[in-house]
Amino acid sequence: MTLNATIARVTDRIRARSEGPRGEYLARIRAAALAGPARGHLACGNQAHAYAAMGADKAALAEGRAPNIGIVTAYNDMLSAHQPYEDYPRLIREAARRAGATAQVAGGVPAMCDGVTQGQPGMELSLFSRDVIALAAGVALSHNTFDAALYLGVCDKIVPGLIMAAATFGHIPAVFVPAGPMTSGLPNDEKAKVRQQYATGEIGRDKLMEAEMASYHGPGTCTFYGTANTNQMLMEFMGLHLPGASFVNPNTPLREALTLAAVERAAAITALGNDFRPAGEVLDERAFVNGLVGLMATGGSTNLVLHLPAMARAAGVILDLQDFSEISDVVPLMAKVYPNGLADVNHFHAAGGLGYMIGQLLDAGLLHPDAKTVAGDGLALYRQEPKLIDGKLGWTPGAETTLNDRILRPASDPFARTGGLKQLTGNLGRGVIKVSAVAPERHVIEAPARIFHDQDSVKAAFKAGDFTSDVVVVVRFQGPRANGMPELHSLTPTLSVLQERGLKVALVTDGRMSGASGKVPAAIHVSPEAAMGGPLARLQDGDMVRLDAVAGTLTVLAVDFETRTPVVADLSANRHGIGREMFEAFRQNVGNATEGAAVIL
Repeated sequence: MTLNATIARVTDRIRARSEGPRGEYLARIRAAALAGPARGHLACGNQAHAYAAMGADKAALAEGRAPNIGIVTAYNDMLSAHQPYEDYPRLIREAARRAGATAQVAGGVPAMCDGVTQGQPGMELSLFSRDVIALAAGVALSHNTFDAALYLGVCDKIVPGLIMAAATFGHIPAVFVPAGPMTSGLPNDEKAKVRQQYATGEIGRDKLMEAEMASYHGPGTCTFYGTANTNQMLMEFMGLHLPGASFVNPNTPLREALTLAAVERAAAITALGNDFRPAGEVLDERAFVNGLVGLMATGGSTNLVLHLPAMARAAGVILDLQDFSEISDVVPLMAKVYPNGLADVNHFHAAGGLGYMIGQLLDAGLLHPDAKTVAGDGLALYRQEPKLIDGKLGWTPGAETTLNDRILRPASDPFARTGGLKQLTGNLGRGVIKVSAVAPERHVIEAPARIFHDQDSVKAAFKAGDFTSDVVVVVRFQGPRANGMPELHSLTPTLSVLQERGLKVALVTDGRMSGASGKVPAAIHVSPEAAMGGPLARLQDGDMVRLDAVAGTLTVLAVDFETRTPVVADLSANRHGIGREMFEAFRQNVGNATEGAAVIL
């Protein structure tokens, strides 16, 4: 199938825009690869330190002829998605020995749970944790004794941070190893209904807690299609997982077999063998465009609009919001997974999952078929489905037709003709909106603004009964420089209640929402942010604001708007407590949200 003209044009534009930084990047990693296996250049004392605790593997490590795989792990048992990683290092070391290789835990990286910190001060560290993760992984790999790396990470900031590190150490191969989603619990729509009942005072905290515990009930990722599961989709579309690995449940024979196969593959694609696949060569403009296509086709998390530019920049590839918007315009929405529908990721996987989607999108000319992946050359490998046959792992052709058209549809008959992500521009700045879960009659909202400087004030106004007419809720000073750009997902129940009461409601913010949000129209990531004197800082209560997701505009209809003096907020409360003191340097040096809100790139 001929590549879609828009996909080709956007890819060419990215390639041209990235020519300088990508060329410099490739020259650096190729020079590093030509230096050969790093261990051979270390002094004996250096090597002795590295191998001292490795027991039976010491001889193989000292000889330097067997590949040594570095494990970068985000294990903790605070995150249900990462708890399964507890025993992975032992399994990986054993599998490496069987493959004629060695493996060492190079280091651990932090992994925080946004589900725990939603609406709490700790959420103000969440976005910055991505850069900390990249830095921590960099420290782990700086020992320079590894021929390939396995990255154990799943959730919101962890995968983007690990990708930033994998790209920086792009002269060695990188294989990402998932842990899978938890089994289905209380349906997500029922959980959402209970949350709204609690928000309106219909039920008490005991019933809310009961519902939450029934939903988040075991090891694995949360089952809705939020940022964590969007990350897993991306790793498959970008060729960094083994085919079909993303959504196999934890603690199952197939999950373990896929983990062992990832080790074998990492050992096979080092510079010591005949199929060298350094991460920097995999992470090219085709991989990132394929990732953007997957984001749109699945209705993935808006957080990846923030993360993908930072991930790409680490590999010398420069993405722009216009790339997202133009790709969204030609990629059909093929999946309905909560919050875009009632199904969870387990239902999506059973309906044909990523293998079916990738096959359909390849056939429609919407993916680069010639992309390099860790599994081999060509994305067609990811049409396959992993299975245990007589106890052995193998890959068979994936589903050719959807197994449930209420969850997954062909590219020729999608749920929507576009991916539902729009760039917004206007006199309020530049941002994005995700409309894949927003009813068409709510794609254009024009209403008076109510201005708030934190999400708690919005909730207080709601409880006081202050919202009685159509409203555009503006929550400003929520950008990365103001307070670390926390997600405002805890506003979703409140705004949803107002919408269900018949009001026209929209949210406008320089902060973030998440993949768990969606039915209320939300203009997010608005840049420049208010803390930098951006246009949101000039808004006043009562200004008529128009959010038009059809035209892609975000404007205020006030004749004196341009001449107003920006409001300066007191942000001192964001500077201390729960570790925020340590991140002042991050707040002062962070980039714009439209460029990935990175500190280190």
